Formats: sequence, C-alpha cells, structure tokens
Amino acid sequence: MSPPSFDVIVLGGGSGGLAAAFRAASHGAKVAMLEPALLGGTCVNVGCVPKKAMWLAADLAERITLAAGLGFEVPAAPRLSWPRLLQRRQRYIDGIHASYRQRLQDSGVAHIAQRGRLLDARTVECGDGTLLHARHIVIATGSHALKPQLPGAALGGTSDDFFALQAPPARVAIVGGGYIAVELAGVMQALGSDVTLLVRGQRLLTGFDAGMTEQLARNLAAQGVAVRFGCQVQALQRRGDGIQPHLQGGPADAVFDTVLFATGRAPSTHGLGLEAAGVALDDKGAIVVDAFQDTSVQGISAVGDVTAQAMLTPVAIAAARRLMDRLYGGQPEARLDYDNIPSVVFSHPPLGSVGLSEEQARERFDSVSTYHSRFRPMLQALGDGEMRSLFKMVCAGADEKVVGIHLLGEGADEILQGFAVALKAGVTRRQMEDTVAIHPTSAEEVVLMR
Repeated sequence: MSPPSFDVIVLGGGSGGLAAAFRAASHGAKVAMLEPALLGGTCVNVGCVPKKAMWLAADLAERITLAAGLGFEVPAAPRLSWPRLLQRRQRYIDGIHASYRQRLQDSGVAHIAQRGRLLDARTVECGDGTLLHARHIVIATGSHALKPQLPGAALGGTSDDFFALQAPPARVAIVGGGYIAVELAGVMQALGSDVTLLVRGQRLLTGFDAGMTEQLARNLAAQGVAVRFGCQVQALQRRGDGIQPHLQGGPADAVFDTVLFATGRAPSTHGLGLEAAGVALDDKGAIVVDAFQDTSVQGISAVGDVTAQAMLTPVAIAAARRLMDRLYGGQPEARLDYDNIPSVVFSHPPLGSVGLSEEQARERFDSVSTYHSRFRPMLQALGDGEMRSLFKMVCAGADEKVVGIHLLGEGADEILQGFAVALKAGVTRRQMEDTVAIHPTSAEEVVLMR
C-alpha cells in the first residue's frame, strides 16, 4: 500500500507553517501539517503574544504611577496579582489555539500532531513510523533559545523560562543586549523586580541606529534598570539562596534570585533528516534558501526562523504566503521583498525602526542628511514622568529620499506602521514636510522633524 499523498507537507505549526498551510489550502492544494507541540510555535506560546501581554501589564503599571502625578488618588503601592495576570494571558492564548484548530478543520488541512523527518525530497516519516508523500515539502520548524557554553549555565534560564515564572523574582540579572534582553528588562522592572542588564558590548541593539539606542539606555536607567556595559559573564554558581555570576568587567559580588540568558537563538533543524535529503545548511545550522525560499533540493522550501532570514513572525507569515501563491496560486514571480522590513522592540517606551540606520546609510550613499525630534510626551510631562522620546529620519541623495525612520517613544509601535508604508513607497523629505501634522500627538513629530 502506497503512502498517503499530498500536494504539500508542512513541517512545523508555528506562524510560518500555519500561514503556508492555510494559503496552500485556499488555493485548492491538499495539505498536511505536522506539529507535535502547541500550535502557533514560539510567537504564540513563548514569544510575541505572551510577551505583549506582559508588556501591556508593565505599561499599565507605569501609567498608574503617572496617574498619581496627574492627581488621581492611587494607592502608594498598587499590587498586581501575578496569578491572575497569567490566567488572563493563558486564556487569550487558548483562544488563539482554538481558532487555529477550527481554521485547520475548516480549510481541510490534515493536522498531524507528530514530528516529521525527511527520508528524501518527497517522503516524510512521522514519529509513529507512518510515511507520507508529497509533491512539495515546506520546512517551517522555527528556532529555539540558546544558552552560552559556560560553567554553571544550567543555573540560568532563557526567555522560555521567563514565561514559566509563577511570581516575579526580587532580583533578576538578564544577560544580553539584544531586543529580547531589552524587552525582558523593561517588563520585569515595571512589574516589581530589581533588574540588572549585563551587556557584553558597549551598546544595546547592534544593528539599530546608535543614537536611538543611547537614548534607550538612558530610558532604561530612568526606569530603574541597572545597565552594565562591557560585562562578560564567565560562569554562574550557587551562593546561598541566590545565583552569583562570575563577571569580567562587572560587580564581583552581585547575587540574583534569577538569571536569564538572552544571548541568541538557533534554527531548529536537528533531527529533520535534512542532511540525508541533501538540504544545504549554513555554518550556524540554518537552511540555505534563495530569493524564492527554495532550498538546494528541488521540491523542498523553507520559511521563517529556520532560515535565519529576518527572524520576525510577520516575515515568516509573509514569506510563506508568497511561496504558496507562487506554487499553487498562479503567481510565478511571487516572493517576499526583504528590504525595509519594519520592526519594533517592546521596550518602555517602544523603539520602532524601518529602513537604514544613519551608520548604514553613510556606508551606502555619498549624501546623507538626518532630522531629529527629542521631546517629552504630554502624558509624561503632565505626570512628571522621566521617559524621553527621540524620533529620527535618515534621508539620502539630492531629493532627500527617506531611507530610514526610527522612533523611540510612546505609541512608536502603532505610529511606525503607516510611515513604513510611506518609506516603502519612496517618500521624500519634502513630501513629509508637505503633510499637515495632527496636533497634539507624538506622531506629528515625524513630519515636523528638523
């Protein structure tokens, strides 16, 4: 008896895998999706969704403080019920899981709750030994958090462990200077922990505009986070009831209740049979793909974090949809344009960025001009808050085409989306100036920068 046959088999039920399965099915393809764990992958379960829930709670905590400054009668120490917050967070996530299950059923996708392994370019072996056959295979197994290889590393956790916390620890060290480290630091400080951020380099968020990250560091310090630059963790050891990092370039006697590593992620490619199938990997274990998401093996494609291409949920979704539009939707040239992808770091306040930093622009263009607006938002001013906003625009050429927009401040996450469309469409500085501002808002500063 021959194996069950499909048009496409998707390995992975995270954002990219689900998007691929749904879009292929909408084009009439017969689809199977293998996912042994919870639907939604990292984003829904230990990433963007629970992170944003905790960020929203932290944002409310800060606004309660501002409310007191405006004249509201607020208890001296407002208390958060952490268990109730986690219950609400899980209820929201459960709703997403239910929605996915219903959509899979309605779209006719065969959801197989098992891990898949390639036997060749057309055959997948399920965890129970069942064989499946397909004309096309899409790998969308995502990535996972890493811990550094150092003595005592098992005493520390990762971002996954943050979401498993049942109460906020009193003293927290977060190791790293990337967006996950910054986000966790802000959230945990706002929700009651005493946070130290241990950064190996001399700046936060490598790849973001340097001027923006300098202001971000100042905002973190104003929030109460102790930011330690040039601080290398060499080992962890148990000391009494706490954990003591051995630090090069940092305090020698610091002890914490919890240490979290935010030192990077790796593509989840182990055990998929990729080598046997001939799928090429790079030196970090990520699947090598071309501009159309195709691997080195005809009939096998990959999307999302497993390819190490702009490791963002919307990128995985967009790439998967365009891949299926090309394969099954009659759009032979469909592919994702990876230029000018907007992204947001959910710091407090958030940092949004699209396009080139000033440093990147100066490397690429002979003529570069920049415009700035540094201000204290109205709510911060009224409530005697200390958070400052910094907006920056990077332009290139004689016509001052806008090649970068960077927003650090309240509402930056919501403001950036519209301006990202304008940048993608080729907007110039003059066109921005010709746009009438909406007053009083933070967003107006984007068109009023000088």
